[in-house]
Amino acid sequence: MQLNQATDYSFRVILHLTLKDTIVSAKELAEQEQVPMRFLLKILGSLVKAGILKSYRGQEGGYALAKDPKDITLLDVIEAMEGPIAINRCLTHQDYCSKRWTKVCPVHNVLGNIQKELVDDLSKHNFQDLINSYRSCQNE
Repeated sequence: MQLNQATDYSFRVILHLTLKDTIVSAKELAEQEQVPMRFLLKILGSLVKAGILKSYRGQEGGYALAKDPKDITLLDVIEAMEGPIAINRCLTHQDYCSKRWTKVCPVHNVLGNIQKELVDDLSKHNFQDLINSYRSCQNE
């Protein structure tokens, strides 16, 4: 399993907006985070749709966080860009198992536990904590 490039760029954008704590233009985001503009606009649209960012129109327009950074987790961003986490399709719905074996399948049960741990861990890490960690490294 590997996160896609849009998710990686989304992390960068949200970190940038967390540090700036103001409205930032798409042009600045593209330049500072080295994201191609056309790709960035698609990413920004997905993050706005997910309620993570707000967009502002006009001369002073741009993008800002729609929530406090402590309320935006890594899981929120991943799901906004890639959909719900499912490390195996049988974990999405039991009908995906051609044997209809999900209740007794040892692989299903182990993968289900791993997926739960992954989701729980990604839910614990928010962007305020990431920025605090970044700032403490800068001060060392």
